[in-house]
Formats: sequence, structure tokens, C-alpha cells
Amino acid sequence: GHEAQADTADTSLAALNEVQDKTFDELRLPADVLAETQQAWSAFITSASSREAAGEMIYAAIFDSAPSLQSLFKTPRSMMAMRFMNGLNSIISDANNPSALKVQTETLGFQHLDLEVTLPRVVIFRDAIVDLFDMEMGARFTSKAKLGFMAILNYVGGAYIFIRREYAGRIKVINSSWRTASNKAADLMESTEEGGEGGEGEEGKEGEEGSKNGGKEGGEMSGKEGMH
Repeated sequence: GHEAQADTADTSLAALNEVQDKTFDELRLPADVLAETQQAWSAFITSASSREAAGEMIYAAIFDSAPSLQSLFKTPRSMMAMRFMNGLNSIISDANNPSALKVQTETLGFQHLDLEVTLPRVVIFRDAIVDLFDMEMGARFTSKAKLGFMAILNYVGGAYIFIRREYAGRIKVINSSWRTASNKAADLMESTEEGGEGGEGEEGKEGEEGSKNGGKEGGEMSGKEGMH
């Protein structure tokens, strides 16, 4: 019942005072913490002159506190600022739906596989963002909102580390198998293009699409060979 839910919420909050990178489960926050966290986020966005300006403030806060982190990001500043903004927005919006939050976090984790996310770096990100909200919002950034942000940022940061550790090896294997399969498929396409006819029905259409898009060069090559 409700009591059991309250217990799990409390436990996960206690656990999320620190970055948890050994497990990646759903995050359940108490309703009051969640409400104040989302209110604080809305207040922060409203207080900035635009979403771009809000993103810029987050970017500046993170990199002013740790200039060394800038070398991790190859993307231009304005684009990176908007990515921080949108990423945080999607996480805070999904925070009241544990399964949606987990999927969103996993998606972001996969997008950041190339980044070497470490515990100290997660702490720098988390503290920079929490300090920024503290400074910008003063009393409106309540202790519960602070608790919620700490928990969410710890959760996401821990998940990035977990995903990178658990999946990076597997993804390398998948990529190399995919490359091998793509090369084989390309060879097959070339040999069938010379003598084969397209299949019928949906598959035939898809095949035609594929040869229009991917097979132009192959087609030109075999055309040239035919002219010799």
C-alpha cells in the first residue's frame, strides 16, 4: 500500500545522497520532493529571459567550476548549452514517472557513451547546477527542491557511468559485426545487381529504395564497367 511506497521512496532518497553507479533501477521520489523540484525548475526557466539564456547559465556554471571539463565537449557552446537545457528539462519532466525517467536516462546515457563520465565529474556537474539554482532562486530553491535535484542528478550521473561500463564493450562488438554485415550486404548487392531482378511486393519496393539511395555509386560503377 501507500506505506510500502513511502518506505521505498525514503530508501531511494537516502541512497541517492550519493552517486550510485553499481546499479541502475527506477528512481521513486516522494511526491512533495518531486513537486518542489519541478516548481523550482519552472521558476528557474521563467526567471531567465529565454530557454537559450537558461541553457547558457547552466553551461557557464558547469564550466566555470571545472574548466578542464570543456575539453570533453567538441560541440559549439550555444548548441551544448541548449543540449544541457533540453536534457535537464526532459529528466525533470519525467521524474514523476519512474519507468519513463529510466528510459529517458538510458537514452541520454547511450548518447554520451563516448564521454568519459566519472564519479568526480558527476559531482562537479551536480554541485555546479545545484549552486547555480541556489544563487539564482534564493528562498524559492527550497531544501526539498535541493534534495530532489541532488537525487535526480546523482541518479542520471550514476546511470551514465553504469551504462558506459556495462554496455560499451558490447556496443563495440555490435558495431564491428554491423560493419562486417554491411560490407557483406554491399558485396551481395553488387553481384545481384548485374544479373538479378528486384523482388515483388513491399520487399521489392524497399529493395528499390535501398538501391536508389545506397546503390547509386554501385550502379555507376557497374555502368562504367559495362562500357569497357
